[in-house]
Amino acid sequence: MTTWGRLPGAALALAIRQVSRQQRHLVVVTESARQLQLLSDEIRFFLSDNNNDVCILPGWECLPYDHYSPHPEITSERLKTLTRLTSGQPFIVLLTLDQLIYRIPPTHYISGCSFDLSRGARINLTTFRDRLADSGYLSVSRVLTQGEFAVRGGLIDVFPMGHEWPFRLDLFGDELENIRYFDPLTQKSTQLTEKLSILPAREFPTDSTAIETFRANFRKQFSGDPQGSLIYREVSQGNFPAGIEFYLPLFFNSPGTFFDYLPAHTCFVAPSNLSALMAGEWATLDDRYSQAGIDPERRPMPPASIALTPDQAVEHLTAFRQIQFNASGDAGTAKPTPSVAKELPQYPVNHKAEQPFAGLIKRLTHPAAPRVLLNVETTGRAQTLAELLAHQQIATLEYPSWDSFLNSDSLATGITVSALDRGLCISDSGVEIIVESQLYGERVHQRRRQAQSVDAHKIIRSIAELHSGDPVVHRDHGVGRFRGLTHIGVADEEAEFLIVQYRDEGRLYVPVLNVGVLSRYIGGDAETAPLHRLGGEQWDKARERATKRARDAAAELLRTQALRQIREGEAFAVPDDDYTAFCSGFPYDETAGQETAIKEVLGDLAIPLPMDRLVCGDVGFGKTEVALRAAFVVVSNSRQVAILAPTTLLTKQHLESFQERFSGHAVRIACLSRFQSKAQNENTVEALRAGTVDIVVGTHRLLQGDLEFARLGLVIIDEEHRFGVRQKESLKKLRESVDVLTLTATPIPRTLNIALSGIRSISLIGSPPAGRVAIDTTVRPFSNSLIREACLREIHRGGQVYYLHNDVRSIERAADNLRELVPSAQVRVAHGQMRELDLDSVMRDFYHQRFNVLVCSTIIESGIDVPSANTIIINRADRFGLAQLHQLRGRVGRSRHQAYAFLLTPPEAVLGSAAQRRLAAIEQLTELGVGFELANHDLEIRGAGELLGEGQSGVIEEIGFSMYSEYLNRAIRDLSPGSSTAVPQTLLTNRPEINLSVAAFFPEAFLPDVHLRLMLYQRISTCDDHQSLHELQLEVIDRFGLIPAEGSMVFRLAALQLNGAALGIRVIQAGKSRGRIAFLQAASVDPKRIAHLLTREAGVFSMISPLELGFTVTLDRPEHRVVFCEWLTHTLDSAQPLKPLPLFE
Repeated sequence: MTTWGRLPGAALALAIRQVSRQQRHLVVVTESARQLQLLSDEIRFFLSDNNNDVCILPGWECLPYDHYSPHPEITSERLKTLTRLTSGQPFIVLLTLDQLIYRIPPTHYISGCSFDLSRGARINLTTFRDRLADSGYLSVSRVLTQGEFAVRGGLIDVFPMGHEWPFRLDLFGDELENIRYFDPLTQKSTQLTEKLSILPAREFPTDSTAIETFRANFRKQFSGDPQGSLIYREVSQGNFPAGIEFYLPLFFNSPGTFFDYLPAHTCFVAPSNLSALMAGEWATLDDRYSQAGIDPERRPMPPASIALTPDQAVEHLTAFRQIQFNASGDAGTAKPTPSVAKELPQYPVNHKAEQPFAGLIKRLTHPAAPRVLLNVETTGRAQTLAELLAHQQIATLEYPSWDSFLNSDSLATGITVSALDRGLCISDSGVEIIVESQLYGERVHQRRRQAQSVDAHKIIRSIAELHSGDPVVHRDHGVGRFRGLTHIGVADEEAEFLIVQYRDEGRLYVPVLNVGVLSRYIGGDAETAPLHRLGGEQWDKARERATKRARDAAAELLRTQALRQIREGEAFAVPDDDYTAFCSGFPYDETAGQETAIKEVLGDLAIPLPMDRLVCGDVGFGKTEVALRAAFVVVSNSRQVAILAPTTLLTKQHLESFQERFSGHAVRIACLSRFQSKAQNENTVEALRAGTVDIVVGTHRLLQGDLEFARLGLVIIDEEHRFGVRQKESLKKLRESVDVLTLTATPIPRTLNIALSGIRSISLIGSPPAGRVAIDTTVRPFSNSLIREACLREIHRGGQVYYLHNDVRSIERAADNLRELVPSAQVRVAHGQMRELDLDSVMRDFYHQRFNVLVCSTIIESGIDVPSANTIIINRADRFGLAQLHQLRGRVGRSRHQAYAFLLTPPEAVLGSAAQRRLAAIEQLTELGVGFELANHDLEIRGAGELLGEGQSGVIEEIGFSMYSEYLNRAIRDLSPGSSTAVPQTLLTNRPEINLSVAAFFPEAFLPDVHLRLMLYQRISTCDDHQSLHELQLEVIDRFGLIPAEGSMVFRLAALQLNGAALGIRVIQAGKSRGRIAFLQAASVDPKRIAHLLTREAGVFSMISPLELGFTVTLDRPEHRVVFCEWLTHTLDSAQPLKPLPLFE
């Protein structure tokens, strides 16, 4: 057995790389999940082009005997790794020590349940579907994550385990004609591939035979009546409850171990105290078994049934070659090659110094300096660092990999992009690797680019999935309740309708093509929505009141807008080279939403009109970067920027962000807040007046009347809704004179309303950074056992916990209680009444993982990102508003790991109804980017009066927020001088009603999911041009296969609606022998075209009334009616050439 001494930094990874040259099969055991990830990144870096040999067997990220199951991505990676181990290919597999002892599926299960598919293969659809189900795949309507599949006619979507992207299988008969990747976000297919491998979806079989094996083994394992066990009952019925993985051995007569998967000549690299560590892991397992108790619903299996004992594991290890590394400073029995220095030098960047990178520059310019390779995490950082060193006459050369650097003869300082987090000094070759943590003291976490773009107006105005009983608003008939979809025969043709129920059992059947006349009711409690009576006067009166209120509100909004446009604004030019260099300092790749928002903001700044733009993006979606770039442009044009934040901690965060990004640029940044001394604040006030400060960050102090700016150009407001009434009045005055950029995560409906009306511009960052996972949110009564479980689960996987206790008087007691509950936790406290230096020290130590549980107040609501913190426990969650809960929940879930939010409350009997509904909303809406949906829930729960003002609340509760917004838009359009370029045209279009007695719907056999059909009808109704309608039709074909005739007719009639809307047509109606076209008062049809029809085709056309054109013609077949109306709208369009009347046999 070989033992290496202490290896600092990345030296262990380099030594493993050297061993892998002689060993085809290598297993590396780590003490923790964090060490595993670090070591994995480092080994991949040193292996360069061969890093595909590196694989990870991740832990389940659950405590033993937990009631949670691993995330599908974890199961996917585990199955992929187990498959690789039996493939005969070289591998370096990394795992934590607990994975050495847990029992896993036998090798024959993985190989026996896996199969390959290639283009041209023959597939029996029924057999294939059953095989996927038996392998644990879940049948869904829309495939989003690993382990899911969907069958739609001859198309099969499947997201196999072990793959990063799902596949779309296109069958022609029983032949597999094409295999394509597709994007789970857009559901659109991308590139073709020739073959794919499908692994089982679970680590245990789920077919009927496996269930019988489980039942038999369960009865052997546990005495008594098995029906008393929830686990037994659920599995017997074919269900697999959360936590079933800790019963995995029962699915097999002979479960496997990790050692069963290894070839005979495998070499282990493990800590020298591995035996002691395994003994500690076994003790933890035994302790958890004791705590699990004798709950008859979940009787735990004894530790020896689910894991190897330490002695058994050591016995297995003796069959393999072993290399031990000593974590202490003791010397080993052998030295790895190459030899490395024991200590890593630090070159800290000091942003306040005249030369922030002085330590690094001194190192690089030393006469005896060895070759240096600088490691950064993004190409932007690489470019910035290269330019900075070039200014110091230090030559650099970028390398794609470690091997390319070693093989180069150049003496220039090397720069490479990698995920390396620890540096290295190699003594015998005179090479030093310097990483960003040696410079900045913190790691940059890279995001991959997202290709998804988002239309802000469509997202905000779209109605969510309707369920039977939900209140809706019909444009002409008022508030009713949605009761589902139904098919009705009309003139010998079948059509699909939405059912809306009104007061006194009145029912309205809305054709699916006219779904645009419906909107979701938002204006108060959905259960007590004021239903109207069909044909009654109540709705007409409510609309009259709403129209008057909307005109009053529009006049006030337009007054503010007019004052802004009277003022001559300033056009800010973008300084090309400097701006490019500034952008390259952004440590991530921009998402598509960020790119769009930045482009829109810079476009506003480039014109001589004052900007008033709202940037909406969920927590952690990158709004601050938009503000940084806007500030850079304004400052580069010799104007001042003010950043206004609602809290001192958020002010401090913005200050640090701006100071870091503007380091290296001649920009002076100051702060006005309680964190500054009185003298510092006074100096800042004077400097702003004198113009010697370019950027100031502060709280509401920036709004006080005594503050003067020399040349203020831009105000950036973060979370405006959290300011008080007086501050909002000051902000209102600001908008009349300067450019304003507002950032928000959960916009209140009034803010959205103003933005959608066109008075304020809006940008939406709707695409999350890649790799994010939705936060698992749970509302529970306060429980010490739940708190203990949550903390242990997170600590067990190497993470950190926020415990939010928002009462400073008792926060220390809460921390002491946590220390008693979880003795292994390292607990510290942070709150707003601490000294600034103490608070700053605690937050930085938490970031650097120097302790793992932070007991805190809401001061963490806006703070530095801590990617390793993925559990938050919020005590007395009932005392927080919806937007604040969403913001607090957003402190976790900033990495690829499954994050958890536990919202603790008193017993339900103590909770008010509003609190219960708030908590239900936040628990239900867990997907990424739901801030806008939560804003709507906030309006429903708090009522229109509180959020929109009492003057408008009554009519909104009567007609719904969405309909009121439409009236406000119309009022603004009518009152705006020169009409209405401010209002998005797509929001004002009235689609004509079409009645041609044709079959136009998506059959259930084509789209069986009701919600999918409904959402597709909605998307069709919101297409605002023929191009977007055509693209949607191609998407439907891509996702669901060839569209049946009835479905194709939906698209043809939607195109007809677009034609009619452009002409100002209100109704298009045609039967077998006659029909009519009804026009709006403001129709845009050329009278000459109508005259042409009346003269050329006098026997067919006649004017029924001044706004109705009638026709008499034989149109027996539905196809004839559609073709005729298509021809008619074409003829009425003066931009189109005239064509002869179509003739039908």
